[in-house]
Amino acid sequence: MTLCKTKLLIVSTAFALAACATTAQMHTEEQLNTIALGCGLALGELIQDEEQKKLLIAIRNDPTPQQRVCVAKWARRNGLKPVFVNMSFES
Repeated sequence: MTLCKTKLLIVSTAFALAACATTAQMHTEEQLNTIALGCGLALGELIQDEEQKKLLIAIRNDPTPQQRVCVAKWARRNGLKPVFVNMSFES
């Protein structure tokens, strides 16, 4: 194989791997609840949008800085964009 063909193969393989890495995986409710509990959130406070799979949405009124960091780190490790939504439920 010539040097030019080898470089082309390496570059095309890199692009193929990059394309795979950008595809967001849809996580199950159980997985998200496990992460939520691990970050100090309640069940159901961490969701992933089915249409915008790259969005990991944390719904919590005034999350602590530690909770925000925990969710953001996990989201980024998994190729997701963390979004924090403050909701207050008035009675």
